Amino acid sequence: MTAPAGDELAQLITSRVRDIPDYPQRGVVFKDITPLLADGRAFNAVVDALAAAYGPVDKVAGIEARGFILAAPVACRLDAGFVPIRKKGKLPGATFAQDYELEYGTATIEVLTDAFEPADRVLVIDDVLATGGTARATADLVQRAGAQVTGLAVLLELSFLNGRAKLPGLPVSALLTV
Repeated sequence: MTAPAGDELAQLITSRVRDIPDYPQRGVVFKDITPLLADGRAFNAVVDALAAAYGPVDKVAGIEARGFILAAPVACRLDAGFVPIRKKGKLPGATFAQDYELEYGTATIEVLTDAFEPADRVLVIDDVLATGGTARATADLVQRAGAQVTGLAVLLELSFLNGRAKLPGLPVSALLTV
């Protein structure tokens, strides 16, 4: 399947992502991607577009939890390995950990210390780029593990939260920016 281009892809995404006000806490507008995931054509188009974002990579790192849903099929499309970036305490074995700030609090993510080879080129995938804290922490983890981040690709960027400012020098692409 070939991903729809530009405006058509933006319309496809916009029509299948819904706003949930005051979730997970008051004042936050959650971007619910489950209607998009339930539509096979839309899900396929998004996976194709994310996979086309960057050149050859060795691994695709998906950020818990919705990033997993997008990153695993992107890794398959790219014939690359998939590496989960998990919340603290969810991975077996030795990990690197990184604290970060969210739009509505703080958290810690981890990656296994042996998840990457030193020369690995890694594409980081997530559903939404908001404040940039999770993306920055993930890029730092990948680099601490000895690999190179080739870029960050997201389904949706919330530009009013200025997350790109936390990612200087990191190529970022968003399928839709609001």
